[in-house]
Amino acid sequence: MAVYRRGGDASHLIHRALFALQHRGQEAAGIVTAGDDGEVQHLRSRGLVADALPTYRVKELTGTSGIGHVRYSTVTMDRTENIQPFIASVPYGRFAIAHNGNLKNADALRELLEYEGALLSTTMDTELIVHLIARSGAPDLRAALKYTASRIEGAYSLTMLCDGKLYALRDPHGIRPLVLGELDDGYVIASETCALNIAGAKFIREILPGELVEIGPDGVKAEQLLEAAPTPAPCVFELVYFARPDSNVFGQVVHSARTRMGEELAREDHGLEADMIVPIPDSGFPAALGYSRASGIPLEKAIIRSHYIGRTFILPDQDSRTHSLHLKLSVIRELVEGKRVVLLDDSIVRGNTSRLIVEMVRDAGAKEVHMRIASPALGWPCYLGIDTPNREELIINRHPDIDSIAKELGADSLHYLSLEGLKKATNQKPFCFGCMTGKYPV
Repeated sequence: MAVYRRGGDASHLIHRALFALQHRGQEAAGIVTAGDDGEVQHLRSRGLVADALPTYRVKELTGTSGIGHVRYSTVTMDRTENIQPFIASVPYGRFAIAHNGNLKNADALRELLEYEGALLSTTMDTELIVHLIARSGAPDLRAALKYTASRIEGAYSLTMLCDGKLYALRDPHGIRPLVLGELDDGYVIASETCALNIAGAKFIREILPGELVEIGPDGVKAEQLLEAAPTPAPCVFELVYFARPDSNVFGQVVHSARTRMGEELAREDHGLEADMIVPIPDSGFPAALGYSRASGIPLEKAIIRSHYIGRTFILPDQDSRTHSLHLKLSVIRELVEGKRVVLLDDSIVRGNTSRLIVEMVRDAGAKEVHMRIASPALGWPCYLGIDTPNREELIINRHPDIDSIAKELGADSLHYLSLEGLKKATNQKPFCFGCMTGKYPV
């Protein structure tokens, strides 16, 4: 998240927008601001935005430009030093950076930088980007970024502050989303359009793969810093699960795409007899709506979610996910008792959460429980910014067939949306399907 305002403080708009992006990370949050003189101020802490960035502290952050970040850990070790945005002194001025994504060659870069004498203080691949910029020997930041981009591989949507100006850079494959919006007195850059809405900004366009955007007193300057990949590869899991339903991501309204996934799933799953479709809150609702419309089976919101508990998928360990699930979900017995229930969810990763939900619905008296998943099976890890586990932990790889997975989950049957069905639902656009096919763009 990044904001540039002519003559106004950026911090409160960033703070407001980070609430809209809370679903992208729940472990920590941070804001860095800068004035036209380039001097930076920062506030970073563990926890949700409301706790990590209290309003009275945010008001102390002055400056016309700033960047913000909510942390979602994709590395096993989490430390306070890993909270973004990062701040450093580089040859081009005081510098701050926030990064969404993962570098595929981070281990090799870390080993090389340490060999060359770099002192690394975090476990984050974002810090490697800072060191490469500082060591580039380039005459200006633009050239330093081009040099750095030639050394890194993977997914990166970056927002940066330097010398009073705001910068954004997206990797050549466009794996993670990044959009540009306009304010009456400036500009906003964010991972999702829902953040533009809450900041009061008008959506202009996506930042292109390989594009560098610079924002300052002279307005917006954009250039194709890196040659875009011949075929773009945005992450399809953003549309399946990660992005907020009211966002427009990769040119598609997320809610509409998920509804189409449910419709395609129902077409593939014809013949199922059931009394109700029950979405697993909240990400399963749009697909359940589509499935219900296409199948004619009525939809019932028989599982209630407490909105005071965050997303279980992005919690860092299984114990916290299990505990959070029991606090978060409850089943309305009067709706499911004696009924044939179809549970509709967006995806299954390890299967632990799905198994617990099936058990909860059975305990509430359901006669049958069928699982329907509005995406293909996740059989491979993501190396590009989503924290999926290794292959052995993914449920699809622990079983020889779908029936045995259904048995482990305690369900009467299980059906996944096919890859072809997912492609139809996402309008046959090019995507990275690496977690479903094992074929990655980098």
